[in-house]
Amino acid sequence: MIRADRMYPFDYIVLGYCALMAALILVFGRPFIQYLDELAFYVGAAMLAIFIPRVLDEHRSRSEAFIRLLYPALLLWPFYRMTQGTILLVFDNFFDADLSAFEVSILGADPSLYFDSHGLNVVVTEILSLCYFSYYFMIPAFFLPVFFRRDYRILKEALAVVCLTFFASYLLFALYPIEGPRWHFAGLYQHPVEGPLFRQLVNFVIDSGAVHGGCMPSSHTAVGLVLMLMCFRYYRRWGWVLLPFVIGLAAGTVWGRFHFASDVVVGAAIACAAYWLINKYHDRWINRPENVVADSKMQGAHVS
Repeated sequence: MIRADRMYPFDYIVLGYCALMAALILVFGRPFIQYLDELAFYVGAAMLAIFIPRVLDEHRSRSEAFIRLLYPALLLWPFYRMTQGTILLVFDNFFDADLSAFEVSILGADPSLYFDSHGLNVVVTEILSLCYFSYYFMIPAFFLPVFFRRDYRILKEALAVVCLTFFASYLLFALYPIEGPRWHFAGLYQHPVEGPLFRQLVNFVIDSGAVHGGCMPSSHTAVGLVLMLMCFRYYRRWGWVLLPFVIGLAAGTVWGRFHFASDVVVGAAIACAAYWLINKYHDRWINRPENVVADSKMQGAHVS
């Protein structure tokens, strides 16, 4: 019996991020006892990234394939929530004042304060809130159809680029902590951001699950852009469908006071870098001679 122990690039990305975060906690986590939950989580997630490829094989059954290939996507929410405990791991303060001063020096004013001073149109708020809210459906709306189409090679590549984008963003949360305009300028706004439906839905999601901080970069913008680029590469018509939503999402993060403009720019830069890196090297890894031989043996063993 051939053991299902082949690891894919997304497995190594999960494992590498967990190892890096565990190392940061060991170096910077003081008092250390406050970070035991985070350390246990990253150790446990790393063990899963090693264990799952050794015991599950996507060629044996659909249920095994679902867990084997999609376990990183299922862990994205816990990974995000865990950033709450490490946002102030390296530094003990937020850098919003510095970032805001930088943007004012470039733009002449903070965008969210500028929008507030000129009044917030409810129709614009609802449209941009719809685009922002659509983010929460983008990941399952991409990965589930790709999985059920059995486009496993595309799925593996997309998982690699999405994981790399998320984890690079989460790492920057701790290296440059920003809490965002809605916290930093809380006492300066003159008008609330209001909308009858989608703004309320966005507020509900943010109030229920968002971490305090974690604004640099905008991981919403980054991952939305990555999924759009993947669609343009493999499912072009869906790329065009996503395009206005991703543009509205990026604008909505600033209009809705969740992010500074710099967060969006850096998020987009991370997305493009991650997409380029995975696009360039993913298939080279998958098609290495030893991997192709191992994959052929596994599939041949299951067929026989």
